[in-house]
Amino acid sequence: MPRVRTVPRGAVLAALCLTAALALPAAAPAATVTTLRGYDAPGPSRYDKVKVVKHGRASARRVLVLVPGTSAGGPYFTPLAEALVKRLPGWQVWAVERRENLLEDHRMLDRAKRGEADSRTVFDHYLGWIGGNVPGHFEPVTAEQAPFVRRWGMRVAIEDLRRVIRSARRGGRKVVLGGHSLGGNIAVSYATWDFAGRPGVRDIDGLVLIDGGSGPGTRARPTPTAAEARKELAELESGSPFLDLSGTGLPWTMGVLNAVGSTGALKDPYSPSIGQQWPLLPAALKPPMTVNHRAQYGYALDTETGPANLALVQMHIGRLAPSGDPRDWQDGELGSVGRAARVFSGPVGMDGTAWYHPLRLTLDGRATNGGTRTAAQRVLGLRTTRARDVDVPIYAFEAALGDGRVIPGARRLGRLGGGKVTAVDRSATFAHMDPIAAAPERNDFVKTVVPFLRRIR
Repeated sequence: MPRVRTVPRGAVLAALCLTAALALPAAAPAATVTTLRGYDAPGPSRYDKVKVVKHGRASARRVLVLVPGTSAGGPYFTPLAEALVKRLPGWQVWAVERRENLLEDHRMLDRAKRGEADSRTVFDHYLGWIGGNVPGHFEPVTAEQAPFVRRWGMRVAIEDLRRVIRSARRGGRKVVLGGHSLGGNIAVSYATWDFAGRPGVRDIDGLVLIDGGSGPGTRARPTPTAAEARKELAELESGSPFLDLSGTGLPWTMGVLNAVGSTGALKDPYSPSIGQQWPLLPAALKPPMTVNHRAQYGYALDTETGPANLALVQMHIGRLAPSGDPRDWQDGELGSVGRAARVFSGPVGMDGTAWYHPLRLTLDGRATNGGTRTAAQRVLGLRTTRARDVDVPIYAFEAALGDGRVIPGARRLGRLGGGKVTAVDRSATFAHMDPIAAAPERNDFVKTVVPFLRRIR
């Protein structure tokens, strides 16, 4: 009788695990942050930098470069980028962190992300000092300290982006340029920009527009005239260089509230909300009962409970729990409060918002006109005139804030340049942030952009 060798049970399990591991694709590497030299723009040279958050394998032969929108930072693409590289072997996703975010002070937030500072300390450092007496608090950047930001318009954004795209193209890689919200406008502006006789589209192999883009003016939102552009520039010279979404005269507060709130929702989710008890928090952001940090955050960002003036950051993520003290949040619909918080909290040193968004960039974005010449462009120094050269494939996803302009603008660009357009209209069912934040299995953007990108050869 042949001799039977007994194999230890642990060895069998180890062999099975090894076999399974060899049969599965290796996990994608963690995201990395690269800092590139930027355009020599007005202001101190220490701000001539652009950061890139890279997802996926460095050996990838195709790169999707994504540009964030108004008052947004590159890390807000993180959950989406993870979903895309998982479904697209051979692709990297590069998220652009514009130079204005170098003005931010993340030191206390970073301590919280490392577990070195509690929620109360973080809140008081960034917000609690307003109207109170908190020594050693955060000191926001003022207009007097950063007058050069009045020059950080579309040209600066395009020139910085050009450095990113050149880096992505090294080694003959294919590059698709995309953007969300204002980032879609910047993407179209890059493609139609005249770089001394050479259109920007020659640097890319496709466009992905996510509830943003550029087209001719409409009756509701006309393209500014030359006289209107001059007036806007004159008002900018005498006013704040920063976009003030809060309307309070403290333009940095919206970004700070989001960065602090999202980090609290992740690092200390079940403690009673500190922000809810803050007397300066707008009443529209306060739930009618005591809630924890994650419920406070979900209440502010969900489409059903968030105020109309926060439509830029809203998403379908669930509802308040029916009971509990403090009340918790129930995930549902398209996403979750944890995923939403990951969108905006970001890694150490960064977050998903922009505290000091340049007003000039928004003003310029209104005059890009889908890449065709206008009188206002000459006043503003814009070179978005090469729409007829845009002959690459175009993908356009329209959500709630597209106002019926994203898909028509993309189709017009396709007609002028000859590029084939893939259009997906979810304006009735997707909030502005849903394409970025929704769970992949329920995200129609992910489901439709993946086949589009697979066709890029």
